[in-house]
Amino acid sequence: MSTARQIPVAKPMLGEPEVDAARRVILSGWVTQGPEVAQFEKAFAAYVGAPFACAVSNCTTALHLALLAIGVREGDEVITVSHSFIATANAIRYCGATPVFVDIEAVGFNIDPDHVAEAITPRTRAILCVHQLGMPCNMGRIMQIARQHDLKVVEDAACATGSEMLWNGEWDRIGKPHADIACFSFHPRKVVTTGDGGMLTTSDPEYDQRFRLLRQHAMNVSDTVRHGSKQVIFESYDELGYNYRMTDLQAAIGRAQLERLPGIVAARRRLAALYTSLLAPINGLVPPVEPGWARSNWQSYCVTLPEHADQSAVMQALLDNGISTRRGVMNAHLEQAYAGRDTQRTAGWLTNSELAQSRTIMLPLFAQMREDDVHYVASELTRVLANLSTANKRSAVGG
Repeated sequence: MSTARQIPVAKPMLGEPEVDAARRVILSGWVTQGPEVAQFEKAFAAYVGAPFACAVSNCTTALHLALLAIGVREGDEVITVSHSFIATANAIRYCGATPVFVDIEAVGFNIDPDHVAEAITPRTRAILCVHQLGMPCNMGRIMQIARQHDLKVVEDAACATGSEMLWNGEWDRIGKPHADIACFSFHPRKVVTTGDGGMLTTSDPEYDQRFRLLRQHAMNVSDTVRHGSKQVIFESYDELGYNYRMTDLQAAIGRAQLERLPGIVAARRRLAALYTSLLAPINGLVPPVEPGWARSNWQSYCVTLPEHADQSAVMQALLDNGISTRRGVMNAHLEQAYAGRDTQRTAGWLTNSELAQSRTIMLPLFAQMREDDVHYVASELTRVLANLSTANKRSAVGG
């Protein structure tokens, strides 16, 4: 079946401001890491309330640099979740360390702090928590545990640009330093996009300097300093570094996106609220839950299906009617890359994580989405689930 109505699961908000930004950079003649990157870093730091922000090529490279900066090395363990895009666990392995997977909370899709405490061993170096799908995790509990055990904390905030949490009675944006380092993504699926790209924020100047050194092959004199010098300078490379730079083209687009961000988040929050009200009557369907201390940017709207509903069947039925969806967030421990005993350690059962992957779907949500499209998605999902319920009842009677 096909339909003229086509609703993508996500759609970046790009237009003339981003075109003008890219044109400005192209005509300037400086298109790699340069003045636009510096301005983007300054703007992002001001937006989230961080003393330092360092732009890189993507969030995976940001996570890698963050873990290196806090001293994660071969033989260490880093506590995190399997229930995340595989980059979270991969970044730990890039350092030669072992990801220790703990389960997510029974309600929501974030790391369960109770399981974090239980997973700590003498080899534990850090906690890598994830603000999954833009919903802030319980940083208060996580930081309390980290302080008790003298552990570093890195926030995988890939999805959380524009999200907020209540901290000491004030609403703070994710990225304002609560942990040691926060890492962001600007992939096209994210609320802010630069095509691809990443950012690290911190309050520690030594970490920031470390990021800047390692992102550019550990070159001791940056190209901006060298090109601006009135004297000849020869750089040196005293340790292993990486090519994790952001281009000025990306940064210029990012600056334009940051100006749009308040409106983008407001639109997403309005559409998410509409979804929640429209889906409330469906028996057995569980909408995402926003704790009272969190304000999500609603990068994704992920629902838990009723027990009778087969995930792939629901997704296919919606796709047949022009509605794109995505399955629940993956689990790294179920992938072949993590099948070996030396690739990870699982601390306890990951029951909630596995259920979240197999029983949830992400519905379309983007700032330009019309309210009548939300109504259409909700009505089609209601219809599909009702048909599946009826078919299951007939099968049970016939059996």
